[in-house]
Amino acid sequence: MGLAVSAIHQDKERRNSMAKTKVFISFDYDHDKVLKEFLAGQAKNEESPFDITDFSVKEELSGNWKEKVRERIKKVEQVIVICGEHTDTASGVNAEVSIAQEEGTPYFLLYGKSDKDCKKPKNAKSTDKIYNWTWPNLKSLISGAR
Repeated sequence: MGLAVSAIHQDKERRNSMAKTKVFISFDYDHDKVLKEFLAGQAKNEESPFDITDFSVKEELSGNWKEKVRERIKKVEQVIVICGEHTDTASGVNAEVSIAQEEGTPYFLLYGKSDKDCKKPKNAKSTDKIYNWTWPNLKSLISGAR
């Protein structure tokens, strides 16, 4: 019994010590803030392969806000774009996608709501697919499956 408990404890320590992928969440602050909160909750899961390092902001950043967002995106390994009904017209999300493309930061798009007509950001590539937001998909996408 003691060996089994020790093995479980060691496995848990190994998983916790594994580096999680640092991500930036891009989302339409005016319409999809609750979706960002849901994703942030999933990131807290012990089995989560990612940590949220930064995300879209509503407040106007002083100075050149795009350069400030660029610096934030440079610090992460991937960008998760949550697509909602108005994402195509969300100027901040479009700028963040463009910055990720310019910096060569991998990104992927998630359907924010399965029962709504979610739209890609206008600056997304025509080949960018919107993926269903499921736990297995998140793990796979963070691992690089596209």
